Amino acid sequence: MDGTETRQRRPEELGLPPALSTGRLPAASEDGPLTVPESQRVTSKLLGTELSKETALSIGFQVTVPFMFAGLGLSGAGILLNYFQHWPVFVEVKDLLTLVPPLVGLKGNLEMTLASRLSTAANTGQIDDPREQHRVINSNLALIQVQATVVGLLAALVALLLGAASRGELDFAKVELLCASSVITAFLAALALDSRFLTPVVCIGFMALTPVWVLIAKQNPPIMKILKFGWFPIILAMVISSFGGLILNKTISKEPYKGMAIFTPIICGVGGNLVAIQTSRISTYLHMWSTPGVLPLWMKKFWPNPCSTFCTSEINSMSARVLLFLVIPGHLIFFYVIYLVEGPSVPNSKVFVAFYLLAGLIQVTILLYLAEVMTRLTWHQSLDPDSHCIPYLTGVGDLLGTGLLALCFLISWLLRSEAELDGISELASGPS
Repeated sequence: MDGTETRQRRPEELGLPPALSTGRLPAASEDGPLTVPESQRVTSKLLGTELSKETALSIGFQVTVPFMFAGLGLSGAGILLNYFQHWPVFVEVKDLLTLVPPLVGLKGNLEMTLASRLSTAANTGQIDDPREQHRVINSNLALIQVQATVVGLLAALVALLLGAASRGELDFAKVELLCASSVITAFLAALALDSRFLTPVVCIGFMALTPVWVLIAKQNPPIMKILKFGWFPIILAMVISSFGGLILNKTISKEPYKGMAIFTPIICGVGGNLVAIQTSRISTYLHMWSTPGVLPLWMKKFWPNPCSTFCTSEINSMSARVLLFLVIPGHLIFFYVIYLVEGPSVPNSKVFVAFYLLAGLIQVTILLYLAEVMTRLTWHQSLDPDSHCIPYLTGVGDLLGTGLLALCFLISWLLRSEAELDGISELASGPS
């Protein structure tokens, strides 16, 4: 957002009476029917006037630097995963690989949901009071700790069930390890692999902290309501991501898919990051320009024409174009960084690179359109898009990214094999 001025301006600086600064989050952050005070709607309209002055260039400058830093971090994650996949614990417990997309996605969608909620609150002047800032931030951090602990354990159970469904048997001996891994990371769980007692202690210890986080979250009633009723989006997102993990599990050790481990965090993370930015922007836009349950006249259609999502002069369409334009140059930079580090182990044929870029572009295009649709639907239902849309979209992004990436490797391998067969046939036929 054009956030520097917007966040720092108080109602009195805009020529409004001090009473317009509410100093607390409105019901717009809750999961039930939402209400926004009239005074805050007036402030939001004025702040929205500044929002409408944003240009594609200003949006690009704001997004590019964090996008590049995040992408480099994802590249590092891919390089590490490519190294760790050969560790004995990953070879013996294949279900750990199934956990990678849902846990990476869970961490991402919880933090991006948190950032989106705080961004909306800051841009609409809801946390100008310093005391309110501490209360809101602490309760939000406690909320994601509870969600991460509980859903992390559920992710381990889903990985076990998916593994059992694909193998036809359930390995109860690995339950403790998977549960510990989902809470503290596969690396620390691997250190505890030879202990029968440490893994249950770790799980119990982290679960024991949950009541503490709940008590902190109680400081903020809207956050407490999310804690009570906001589980469905993140649990469903975790289940969707787990199917992406199953794809990774089934392909990572096969020759045609050599390199899947490196690129999976990147393609999933890039799509998730970009769609989270767009969702947060649309959500803030709706909080500024409308009332919960009522869509602006120019956003009345639940299923807008894709051209209106990407090809109009409207501010959200402009930001969608900017984010879409970042996909190919971003992936090329991350690909080059990985190639410099990993060298020959990275598939570098022109065919693979072309299909990989196309996959990333298709993934982000679908996600940005779904972001437009889902924010309209959730807002129409008087639900907060900040808390409901991002988990679904990142889950879908993980599944799309992993599936399209596997397809890229498969097509590239088939074309390469066909070319090799043609070459062998020509050699065998010899000169006539």
